[in-house]
Amino acid sequence: MTRFFSWLFSLLALAAFFALLLLFVWQSLPVLRAEGGSYVTENRWFFRQHQFGAAAMIYGSVVVSIIALMIAVPLGLGAAIGTAEYLPARLRWVAKAFMELLAGIPSVVYGLLGILLLRNWVYDGFVAFEPLSGDTLLTAGLLLSIMVLPTIVTLGDDALRAVSAKQRHAARGLGLTHAETILFITLPQAGKGLWAAILLGFGRAMGETIAVFLVVGRQDNQLPENLFSLSMLLEAGQTLTSKLGGAETNIAYGDPLHWAAITGLALLLLLITGLVTWLGSVFRRRSQDA
Repeated sequence: MTRFFSWLFSLLALAAFFALLLLFVWQSLPVLRAEGGSYVTENRWFFRQHQFGAAAMIYGSVVVSIIALMIAVPLGLGAAIGTAEYLPARLRWVAKAFMELLAGIPSVVYGLLGILLLRNWVYDGFVAFEPLSGDTLLTAGLLLSIMVLPTIVTLGDDALRAVSAKQRHAARGLGLTHAETILFITLPQAGKGLWAAILLGFGRAMGETIAVFLVVGRQDNQLPENLFSLSMLLEAGQTLTSKLGGAETNIAYGDPLHWAAITGLALLLLLITGLVTWLGSVFRRRSQDA
C-alpha cells in the first residue's frame, strides 16, 4: 500500500509539472509566433509598442546568479568541510540546524535587509564609480549569495559525510595527514554531491523573486554591448523573476500578446530552473549511490 501511494503521488506531481509546462507553452504561442527566436535573443521590451525581447532579463538572471555562486560556493564549501571534518558531532548538528534555520527565513525578510543595509553598503563602497543608486545587479547578486549559502553548506556537508569512514581511516593509516585526507580522498569521493549542492544553489538563485525584486532596480533593456563588462554590475537591471513579480503582470492580463510575452518569461524560467534542479538531483543521487 505504501508503494502504491508513493507511486500515485509521484505521478500526480509529475503530471502537474507537465500540465504547467504545457499551459505555459500554449499561453506563450502568440508571442513566439510574432517574435520567433528574437524573443530570446533581442534586447527590446516595449510593451506599449508590442515589442518583446527577453535577452536583458535572461542576462540579468544569469549575472546575479553567477555573482551569488562566486561568493557562496567557496564560503559554503569551506563551511561544509569545517562542519563535516572538524567539528564534534554535537556542534556539527548545531551548525546544521542554524544553516537550515537561515534557509527557512522568508525571502521578503532578506529583501528588507537588503534595502536597509546592503544597497547602502554597495553605493558607499563603489561611490568612486558614480553609481546612480545602490539598486544594482551587484546588490542582487550579493543578497542572493547569502540566501543560497545555507543550501550549499547543508548539501555539501551531507555529501562529505557520505564518504565512508573506512576510506578516511585507510588514508590516515597510509600516512596522510588530516588535511591531505580531505584534499585527496574525501573531496574527490564527494565530488558529485558537491556539484549537486552547487547546482541546486544555482537553481535557488535563478528562481528567487521577492528579494531580488526589492534591490535589483528593475530597469528594462539593460544589456551591455560586451557581455563581460563589469560596469553593468553597478547599474540597475531586470531579471526574469523581478519582471514576473512586478506590476506589469497585472497590466498584461488584458492584452493577449503582452500576456503571452509574460507567460513566455515564466516558461523560460521554468525550463532553466527545472533543468538545473534536475541536474543537481541527478548528481546528488549518484553521489548517494556511489
